[in-house]
Amino acid sequence: MTFDELLALVCSNDAPRVRIDSRLVGPGDIFVAIKGTTYDGHDFINHAIANGAGYIIVERESCIVNRELSHEPRATNHEFIIVDNSAKAAAALAQAAKGNPASQLINLAVTGTNGKTTVAYLVRSCIANAGSKCGLISTVVYDTSAESSEAILTTPDCLTIAEMTEKMLKAGAKYMVIEASSHALAQDRLASLNFKAAAFTNLAGDHLDYHKTKARYLAAKTRIFKELPSDATAVLNKQSAEAKQVAEQTDAKILWYAVDAPSDITAHIESMDINRTIFTLEYAGESRQVVSALLGRFNVSNHLAAAGLCLAAGFDLHSIATGLSALRTIPGRLEKLDWDGNFSVFIDYAHTEDALKNVLSTLRPLSRPVGKLRVVFGCGGDRDRTKRPRMAAVAERLADFVIVTSDNPRTEKPEDIIDEIVAGFEKAPLIQSNGLRDTPQDALRWRYEIRDTKIIEPDRKKAIELAIKTAAKDDIVLIAGKGHENYQIIGTQKFDFSDKTIAQQYLKKRK
Repeated sequence: MTFDELLALVCSNDAPRVRIDSRLVGPGDIFVAIKGTTYDGHDFINHAIANGAGYIIVERESCIVNRELSHEPRATNHEFIIVDNSAKAAAALAQAAKGNPASQLINLAVTGTNGKTTVAYLVRSCIANAGSKCGLISTVVYDTSAESSEAILTTPDCLTIAEMTEKMLKAGAKYMVIEASSHALAQDRLASLNFKAAAFTNLAGDHLDYHKTKARYLAAKTRIFKELPSDATAVLNKQSAEAKQVAEQTDAKILWYAVDAPSDITAHIESMDINRTIFTLEYAGESRQVVSALLGRFNVSNHLAAAGLCLAAGFDLHSIATGLSALRTIPGRLEKLDWDGNFSVFIDYAHTEDALKNVLSTLRPLSRPVGKLRVVFGCGGDRDRTKRPRMAAVAERLADFVIVTSDNPRTEKPEDIIDEIVAGFEKAPLIQSNGLRDTPQDALRWRYEIRDTKIIEPDRKKAIELAIKTAAKDDIVLIAGKGHENYQIIGTQKFDFSDKTIAQQYLKKRK
């Protein structure tokens, strides 16, 4: 059987199911062997055969000869189909099996290191305020317009995307906006999706544990723009040096955006305080005022990226400005906690030095002249280690008080991660350990004591408590790194943990 014949088969009645996880394969199913971040599906072909797979799609001919089954499979007839790219094959099959729902939507995407979630939420706000339904696939949530579920990955696998787009259509959605992560682009999870427009926000130091070099990281981000057709639109940040390299590799029309600088889409900031940002949005000789609850110059830039996507989708400037102004909050994105005390607390997902710099630079002047800026942050384990000392340097430079804590340590020891963070401080702290360091449980009880304006408290809950207990009038407390997440990963286990919930508990006690 050829791959085209298999595509026709999945569109028929009683079609075989498409699977990319050998554990879910049943009799007659199609198993597509995909090389992922951690595992290679080709290593699980035997397991798929044992479970009764009828069709197996592979990239390498060597996978179908001289294979010894690790255990005796049930009796089955299976057929191998060789393709150039199994990830793209899986995406095509997934969409075909659902009736190609994505092709019936106007698809918009956003990629970049920081700002993806904010841009996606802003796009949805603009479209909803214009009276249309827009599905959302983001780091925070998968929303079909009829139902929503907690996101598992920033960009899910092709089977999930196909299922979500089918539900979007059934809910009456006309548009979809999706965050495109570098991992997803490198692994072709977005194959078989045609985009009306894609936006690029920025590129900062992150994910080098996976991509190895910044050049390869940018190349992954650029893939979506290289595949845009000439009648699509690339919405690019004119104030990002990397965006110029993206522009050189796309055939799409380009809409440049910039804050307080000449561009196709421009924003001129009028004022900013602890509660809102006011700016003028300009495009093609028109201007509209936007009053946004989102703070920061970097967020104004995110507004422009969202505006560019909406312009490419056919919306006018007035409805875009209205939609941008309507969004009140985004979970875990410089989210201001609601309480009536005399200092402010923000939760943010910032987990790169660039994101942390943007947020601290925004909050620092808002705490002046009386208040102090306090930050709680850590770094995730089993992830890019190079950013750890850089984040410390940013925190030391921009915050008045720094509390370094644990984030999601995963299989690393929290104290080892903290040691690498602390190395980035210009003024070497006096460190004393008075606990054990042998197990993750002991690590959470282990405590550093540091002089001056830096404290290390590996227990994240205690770190949040300390920041809130010591905050004074007009201070601003930033709890950074985990944002919307409602868990903490220690070892290989997930534990219930929400920065927002814990902060609210201590604010209530403080009150």
